[in-house]
Amino acid sequence: MQKQAIYWLSAAAIFLALLYTVSGVLLPFVLGAAIAYLLDPVADRMERWGIGRVWAVSIISLLGVLLFTIGLLILVPTLINQALQLVNTVPSLVEQLTNWARDSFPELSDEQSQMRQTLNTTLTNIGNAIQSRGGELIGGLVGSAMSVVSIAMVLFIAPVVAFYLLLDWDRMVRHVDDLIPLPRRAEVRRIFAEIDQTLSAFIRGQGLVCVVLGVFYAVTLMLAGLNFGLVIGFGAGMISFIPYVGTLVGGVAAIGLALYQFWGDWLHVAIIVAIFLIGQFLEGNVLVPKLMGGSVGLHPVWLIFAISVFGALFGFVGMLVAVPVAAIIGVLIRFGLQKYKEGPMYRGPSNML
Repeated sequence: MQKQAIYWLSAAAIFLALLYTVSGVLLPFVLGAAIAYLLDPVADRMERWGIGRVWAVSIISLLGVLLFTIGLLILVPTLINQALQLVNTVPSLVEQLTNWARDSFPELSDEQSQMRQTLNTTLTNIGNAIQSRGGELIGGLVGSAMSVVSIAMVLFIAPVVAFYLLLDWDRMVRHVDDLIPLPRRAEVRRIFAEIDQTLSAFIRGQGLVCVVLGVFYAVTLMLAGLNFGLVIGFGAGMISFIPYVGTLVGGVAAIGLALYQFWGDWLHVAIIVAIFLIGQFLEGNVLVPKLMGGSVGLHPVWLIFAISVFGALFGFVGMLVAVPVAAIIGVLIRFGLQKYKEGPMYRGPSNML
């Protein structure tokens, strides 16, 4: 048993070292594998309808390319433009906030006041920093995802990888299953089934939750008349897979802009606050129970830790694989704890029972 543990730990260490070595070229392959995993149930269902695997994969691929192209031509430019406008507008927002503070608090009108000087210096530095670094931040976020390979490789290789993996997915699963040692096959199958259930519930479910929340926030904030509502709402939805971060970041940004834009019109400010409260209610009471089927065994702290660690080690690719790896490790830990409680170390020698 100890030799097996040493063997598997050594294999895992070597595998992680190889991943770290080739992490610079993994992005299109990780994306392709993720796409294939997400779409395999769709292809299986189409097969049950009598459509051949090749035709099913071809139809899925054509629809995916069509939707991606529409999003690329319509949604992405708007999001980028609003993000850049938001960054460039921050200094004027800070200046107007300073003027409002001066008018609302007469004691700040004293030019020699230490509070006045500190407030002016702080707000000016914040505004200039956001303006000067905001564009770099946006570019860095895009660049960090694309620096490991060219944009063309990501856009063309990932779909090709996804197509061939989706085409051969069931065959690969059968080959892997055939390699499992016969004495452990039932046990390993049970572990793989639990891993698949966890990944399916979290990745597919959380992905749909993010999309629905992003659309909800973006549409409602735009209908409420909030400037930059599209980029704030869509961003809040997309990062909601990190527990509490999406709502916190999006809510603070949206409410802050609402206070600036609708100051004195408290009804509009209340509407913005209500949008995020409704979003939170929908996420916790409707979307997560319906789309994710309840708890999937991933504690929020464990998830945030995994994303932070893998992001630091492998960059953008690490953030992509953090959730699947966290789910797999969680399943393996639960399996190990179960075995520990069934063993003599926990239960004691059998003659003492």
